[in-house]
Amino acid sequence: MALKARLGIAPIAWWNDDLAELSDDVSLEECLAQAAKAGFTGMETGRRFPMDAAVLSPILARHGISVCGGWFSGQLLNGEIAAEKDRIAAQMAFFKAAGAPCIVYGETARSIQGDRAAPLLTKPKLTEADMAAYARKMTAFGEWCAGEGMPLVYHHHMAAVVETEPELDLFMKHSGDAIPLLFDAGHMAFAGGDVLRVIDNHHARIAHVHTKDVRDGVIAALDRTKDSFLDAVVKGAFTVPGDGSLDFETIVKRLHGHGYQGWFVVEAEQDPKVSPPLEMAITGHRELVRVMNAAGYEVEA
Repeated sequence: MALKARLGIAPIAWWNDDLAELSDDVSLEECLAQAAKAGFTGMETGRRFPMDAAVLSPILARHGISVCGGWFSGQLLNGEIAAEKDRIAAQMAFFKAAGAPCIVYGETARSIQGDRAAPLLTKPKLTEADMAAYARKMTAFGEWCAGEGMPLVYHHHMAAVVETEPELDLFMKHSGDAIPLLFDAGHMAFAGGDVLRVIDNHHARIAHVHTKDVRDGVIAALDRTKDSFLDAVVKGAFTVPGDGSLDFETIVKRLHGHGYQGWFVVEAEQDPKVSPPLEMAITGHRELVRVMNAAGYEVEA
């Protein structure tokens, strides 16, 4: 029986939640209409989404779109589990009502991803002992979320505490199965990791995939002692599959070979004035359909 895939997109191509200047003036309705026109059937949430399933569900239904995930700005590195339970409660209730598959946990404590004045080389670093303690805390929180009926997926991310391949290896070593992994090819490539080796090493816990592409030339030209993560975004470090440097056919075939099935989400923050979102969405969807077919996936509507 063929493995099944579903194709989604994030609204960050239309409006950036970290850098408001990288945003189009399109409404939520127009964003969803363009995503549907490009062929996507899922969208992750963003700042222009009403976080009320009763309000959002009919809007999504008009465009044949479902919620396929969404970001939560976690603070567990510095905080306590009880506080994080309170912080995530409203989003968890909304995601359950909306039938979302997962909440995307991004660790923002100590992260410099939203600080345009902080160079890439100033990202936070943990000792193995500190990483182990953090991973244990994340595991306990993940177990609680799963028990509440809404699993987390952990997003390794540029400029955050789990950025590089060795940092991800340490985090995965010390965390448990209650913390599934969101594999993001673009973030791992930007961090200098081997994207195929990461899949091979951690495929058993990959539960969500972001198909973010990179422009190698832009990344190579960055001065990491001066340029921030947001500077890199503005300069065009990220793009959609089919418009960048990564070989998504090989990446998707490797995921298929390990039995992954589920969502593949295009999530590429760019300047919409330089990279028109509808055009980018069409390009990304076309390339994903091509590589899904090449890998042997059955793409579900």
